Order: sequence, then C-alpha cells, then structure tokens
Amino acid sequence: MLAKMAVPVQSHLILIILLYCCMVLGISQAQLQVGFYGNTCPDAESIVTSVVRAASLFNPNTAAVLLRLHYHDCFIQGCDGSILIDQSGAERHAFESEGVGGFEVIERAKAQLEEVCPGVVSCADIVALAARDAIVLANGPGYQVPTGRRDGLVSSVSMADSLPDVHDSIQQLKTKFFFKGLSEKDLVVLTACFFMIHRLYNFFPGGGSDPAINPDFLPELKSQCPQNVDVNVRLPIDPGSDQTFDNNILQNIRNGFAVLASDARLYEDEGTRSVVDSYFGVSAQIFGPVFERDFVNSMVRMGQIGVLTGFEGEIRRVCAAFN
Repeated sequence: MLAKMAVPVQSHLILIILLYCCMVLGISQAQLQVGFYGNTCPDAESIVTSVVRAASLFNPNTAAVLLRLHYHDCFIQGCDGSILIDQSGAERHAFESEGVGGFEVIERAKAQLEEVCPGVVSCADIVALAARDAIVLANGPGYQVPTGRRDGLVSSVSMADSLPDVHDSIQQLKTKFFFKGLSEKDLVVLTACFFMIHRLYNFFPGGGSDPAINPDFLPELKSQCPQNVDVNVRLPIDPGSDQTFDNNILQNIRNGFAVLASDARLYEDEGTRSVVDSYFGVSAQIFGPVFERDFVNSMVRMGQIGVLTGFEGEIRRVCAAFN
C-alpha cells in the first residue's frame, strides 16, 4: 500500500511509472514493523518460538518444512497465509504444493495465541515468525521479523502456477523472482523445491537421466528415489548437511551434487554462478559469513511480498479457514 504523495502535475508520469514498478515487483513494506504486537500481544513471538521449539524436538526436519511453507505462502499470492486454507480448490491442494507441511505447527501456535490475545495475531505473521525460529533452531542466524501482516481472503489452486518449478529454465526462474521484487542473489540463497523423478528417469524423451548429475552421485539418488514410487518421498536437498543451516548446498551445486534440477541450473547461468562462487574462496574468508547475512536479507525481502496491512484482509480465528 503506497502512502499518498503530493506531487507537481508535471511529475505525473514519474508517479505512474513508480506505481507500476511497485505493483509489478510485489514488495510491500507499508505498516510492517518489528515489534508490531508489542502492545497488543507482547508474548506473541515467544509463544510462536516455544511451539516451534517443541515441534523441532519431535521432528528434526521442522526447519526445512516451515521454511518451505513460508516460501510457498509468499510466492503464490503474497505472504497472506493463503497456503493454510484447507478447503476444496485452495492453493494448499495444488499440484505445486504437494509435500508442503508444517500446518499443524502453525495451528498449534495460533490456538495458543487465541487463548491469550484473541483476534490479534495473523496466521501470515505466525508463518513468517515460525520460519525464522526454525532457522535459528537449525543453528542458523537469528533476525528480526517485521510483522503486521493480515490474512488473505482468497486461496485458489489456479494461483499456484506462479510458483517457481523444478522444470523451469534459469531465465524462467529469474523472471519469477524478478516479478516478486527479488534478485539473482535472492534466487540463489532461497531456491528450494522437491520433485526428482523427472531428472532421474525422464530427462530426455524416451527416458534417461540428466547428464548434469555427477555420475558418482546418480546411483545414490536412484536408490533413494526409485521409479514408480510415492512422489512425496523426501530426499535431503543438501546431502551431508540437510538438518543444519549452512552454505553446504552451494558447495554441492559447485561440485555437481545438486539434488534438484532447479539447483543445478544455478551453476549453468553466468549471473547466478557468480553469486554461488562469491560465497567461497579468498574473499569469503576475508569478509566472513556473508552467506548468513544475505540469507537474512533475502528472507526479510521475501516476507514482504504482497502483504496485506491496515484494514485489508482479516485476522483469522483458525488458520485453515476464513472467518
């Protein structure tokens, strides 16, 4: 939501261009602020943290699950909690959303918040906070999450088409990130998907594996993901480091051990390859943990895509259903 601006008549063309760019890029920072619930629900963030911590003790994959949930929520039609709606035709049931989880964690946090601060904390904010907390519990960087999102009033399977797909070319991936206001660097540090069958068995017409897969890695992938099995079987996309936050996945991409086709393409494009390489070598040793800083910046930027604020949307009583 853009604030009203008084501008000279001769500047109307510039204003139109700026408005267009803001609509296309999809980033909105209006009325989002760190500590938004400081007065209305001061324990909001600590409640979410405690629920995520308990879930992580039960399931070590919680960090990856909640991170992916946040990613799907933001990319489909903005960070508005629409991925949480559980009804026929909702985006949660789109093909692109197969394997997305963590819904029960968000609902547990919402239930506890409703007991303390009914009708105050949005489901969209819970998703963003839970992703941050899960990253911290996986030994990742802590960061402040601007809050104040409202929950969306629409959730549709058809809107899931905008989600980056593992079959997308690198140019398609770049374009989808660009139209959400995100950069090549955001693409590198945020990209994550899960389908693998196509890359292992049907990369060419008539069958065959993606030749970009390291031949030493191919038998291991096929043993974990045999043909004609449940497509929701989970593979670690970060072999050797799948439950800990680090930049190991980028090293795997450089060495030809990328699990996903979309990850492998990051090293085929000159622009994204330079971003991957920037996290290694002498410069990375001199300037320290640049990857963590960039990851935090990208997470905050992604969390501002298409948000609803003020009187837009609603604050749901239950995250899986509209009020």
